[in-house]
Amino acid sequence: MPLLSTPSRLYRVLALAEVVTWTLLLGGMFVKYVLQSTELLVRIGGGLHGFTFLSYVVVTVLVAVDQHWRMKDLLLGIGSAVIPYLTVPFERSAERRGLLGETWRLRTEKGRTAPARVVGLALRHPLPAALIAIVGVAIVFSILLSLGPPTEWFA
Repeated sequence: MPLLSTPSRLYRVLALAEVVTWTLLLGGMFVKYVLQSTELLVRIGGGLHGFTFLSYVVVTVLVAVDQHWRMKDLLLGIGSAVIPYLTVPFERSAERRGLLGETWRLRTEKGRTAPARVVGLALRHPLPAALIAIVGVAIVFSILLSLGPPTEWFA
């Protein structure tokens, strides 16, 4: 079954990827700060986590627009990526509450709002949309990477 086949499948994969990259980042921080060893694992885990975080945010918005989430659910979905390991419980909660459908609504329906029309276009043309999303995430990621670690952004 392809990754984009259903909103629930895509969201589940990204929620799990967030958990995995949180583990890599926190493990790297343990090695660096507790064991006082190399920071290489923080760089690797942090980079993977940052890219996955941005991807999770994009997918959360995509699914929220397609599935008609309330603003509260969208903000909770995005916020769940900020706290370690919360994306999977949020995904399971969203599934139980019927927020993650088994079909992409905007693949066949015409969107009424500008975001819904953009999401509908992306869902009807998934390959170009995925490439654009990946390039967009990579650009944002590169800009954030050039700013240094998040702990230094406001120092």
